[in-house]
Amino acid sequence: MLIKKPADIPSSEITDERLYVNRRKFMAAAGGLGLAAAAGILLPRALRGPGGDGGGLVSTESGGAVEGSAAQGRDELTPENKVTTYNNYYEFGTDKGDPAENSGSFRPRPWTVAVEGLVKKPASYQLEDFIKPSKIEERIYRMRCVEAWSMVIPWNGFPLSDVLRRAEPLPSARYVELTTVFRPQEMPGQRRDVLDWPYKEGLRLDEAMHPLTILATGLYGKNLPNQNGAPLRLVVPWKYGFKGIKSIVKIRLTETQPNTAWNDANADEYGFYANVNPDVDHPRWSQAKERRIGELRKRDTLPFNGYADQVASMYRGMDLRRYY
Repeated sequence: MLIKKPADIPSSEITDERLYVNRRKFMAAAGGLGLAAAAGILLPRALRGPGGDGGGLVSTESGGAVEGSAAQGRDELTPENKVTTYNNYYEFGTDKGDPAENSGSFRPRPWTVAVEGLVKKPASYQLEDFIKPSKIEERIYRMRCVEAWSMVIPWNGFPLSDVLRRAEPLPSARYVELTTVFRPQEMPGQRRDVLDWPYKEGLRLDEAMHPLTILATGLYGKNLPNQNGAPLRLVVPWKYGFKGIKSIVKIRLTETQPNTAWNDANADEYGFYANVNPDVDHPRWSQAKERRIGELRKRDTLPFNGYADQVASMYRGMDLRRYY
């Protein structure tokens, strides 16, 4: 972890002391049960594309570091009030402030997650049975949105692979499909024909099994706020944020590539893989630069969002301009 001298740190980047103390107490106490943020404030299709909240590198403080994590310790955390008020979560509205404003009546408990499809042990889990507090780790991930903004967020969560191994995938399983809850009475965005609801996302099985891929249950040492995807959200830090499906109720293993919300809405702009690639522009804007929320300057976008050392080998031999 890089330690800066006080003179080198802008006041906007200093974590509130109460938050820091509470977070350390939280981590020491047992990792607590947190719930995670969903990706995707939806704007009308013709106007904008999806974005996402989320991550960067695995924290060394929690003992959960992944060897060789990109830019380890060099990223300042995005202030918590930015992370919880600037969100893409189209189920609650199409503006960045809508999720925080419109998600107050959403009920993240009780919660059930079904694991099904090409597995030996399909099951339906209550959230408390699904998540073991002893397995929760703090992970600091750099997250990148297709709208050229990014955040660095301290997530609390556990590897998706833990769930998949418990289910015992069949040899024919090649993909993982995830589905968001459908509750239009609590999620006003679902009353509009913006996407085909419920929101769906998918990964290849090897991507889903990668140790950087987590199911997030909290952020900043607290339960995940509704606007960030409570109670359970996917975080895949080398992909654009719209892959980070929120409020997950179903995980299904399949042999064929599943349909996904944004790829179905506009396949020419939003590919299934959605790996961060500065050399592949969105048709309506460049992806070569990004702006970290809370900063004025722009920075270069890193291939695979800075995680190339960890994940690039999974795509060896693929044409990443075709499989974008």
